[in-house]
Amino acid sequence: MKTVREVLEHKGHRVWTIDADARVLDAIAQMAAKDVGALVVLEGARLVGLISEREYTRGVSLIGRSAQDTRVRDIMRTRLPAVGLETDIDTCMTLMTDYRIRHLPVMRGVELVGIISIGDLVAAIISGQQQMIERLEHFIASRMVRQPTSPRV
Repeated sequence: MKTVREVLEHKGHRVWTIDADARVLDAIAQMAAKDVGALVVLEGARLVGLISEREYTRGVSLIGRSAQDTRVRDIMRTRLPAVGLETDIDTCMTLMTDYRIRHLPVMRGVELVGIISIGDLVAAIISGQQQMIERLEHFIASRMVRQPTSPRV
């Protein structure tokens, strides 16, 4: 089973963050500029939450607030699980399903070392399945070569 470490080795450890006191407008602009769907929210170096397009839509846009006047801390998700580098991807999928989220911060102790998305996990699962198919095809082909052919009558 693939781990978060393997997912991050493929995608990289880059994490886009924003301060909890930043304006939501700045968070949305940063997400657009970086082409990401979420930012990890920090107070100093401490992880305090996550803001995504979903929090913006539900916490600002749908209720008529102003992204210019609303702070990230007012709408960020704070009930947020985090995973470690050795967490397997099935556990990550379960957490995302249970918490109804699409992003998980990756921690080593109290240090933020990455973030993974549902898309990253789906890509890892598909890659693992493709590798399994290739191994099975190789196994079957090697068995067929070794099989003696029976004479025809």
